[in-house]
Amino acid sequence: MARKPSLKEVDFRDLGFGTRISSSTSRLINPDGTFNVRKTGGGIGAIHPFQILIAMPWWKFWLSILIAYVVINSAFALVYLAVGIQNLSHGPGPGAEWVDKFAHGFYFSVQTITTLGYGTISPENHTTSLISSFEAMLGLMAFSLGTGVLYGRFARPSAKIRFSQYALIAPYEKESGLMVRIVNRRSNQLIELSAQVFFVIYEKRGKKTQQRFYRLPLERNQITLFPLNWTIVHPIDKASPMHGKTKADLIAANAEFLVIIKGYDDTFAQTVHARYSYKCEDLIWGAKFEPMYYTDEDGMTVVEIDKIDDWTEKPLEK
Repeated sequence: MARKPSLKEVDFRDLGFGTRISSSTSRLINPDGTFNVRKTGGGIGAIHPFQILIAMPWWKFWLSILIAYVVINSAFALVYLAVGIQNLSHGPGPGAEWVDKFAHGFYFSVQTITTLGYGTISPENHTTSLISSFEAMLGLMAFSLGTGVLYGRFARPSAKIRFSQYALIAPYEKESGLMVRIVNRRSNQLIELSAQVFFVIYEKRGKKTQQRFYRLPLERNQITLFPLNWTIVHPIDKASPMHGKTKADLIAANAEFLVIIKGYDDTFAQTVHARYSYKCEDLIWGAKFEPMYYTDEDGMTVVEIDKIDDWTEKPLEK
């Protein structure tokens, strides 16, 4: 007769972080959902500009576009200066300042690369005509690629799920429970939402410290619709890996809680994901979440997203 596996053997998971990460690591997943991992030695071939431009924040994207725009036009302005700014019509005279000559070449470059062409500046010999022809071709390619990247950023599905800043240890069914609250910041429809919560600790095994992953059973791990908020609850009963552990125990084990959300975005007809991480300092013991929605006088349910972190004290039963 086959031996029935123990609870720890069933609940042990390797999420892809392995078991050799040092116990001194700050966290595995950052609060913004990114992995707390830095890769080195990948070489130039590992760099993909499209992925970088798609994934970077909007302010970095527009700043990168602006810097590239100025740098490219400045480079061509220097080329026009090198071949002779007098070869561009309506340019400054021979005694003009270098800044005026550079500005004349820069503005011509802008008109050429954007194919705008006011007609006030034009090349007057074969050399500048050849350079401007190459720049015009480069401009068409650059704007085509830029348009594709811009569309990709708008069309890329992403879950704007907001997680509560803190995870609570609250009274739950005569015992206690780990509680995390999430809400959809957007008005789009997310359906078939599922949640997984992993408990990560570092345990001493002989002279070595080993990383252990436990998948925490949830009160419910899936909801069909997500119009309001969802409080994800792990009951801390006798079967829970957290049972009997105090705040000091979790700090000593450098505990971390990884929350992974998956849902179907009805707008993009694609599956989206969201991740979050809580460390010991992000836990509040003996508290419960305050309601964050109400029904107004017109019978409409109002969700107050900015109240997702509101909580009140609720002593744990001894």
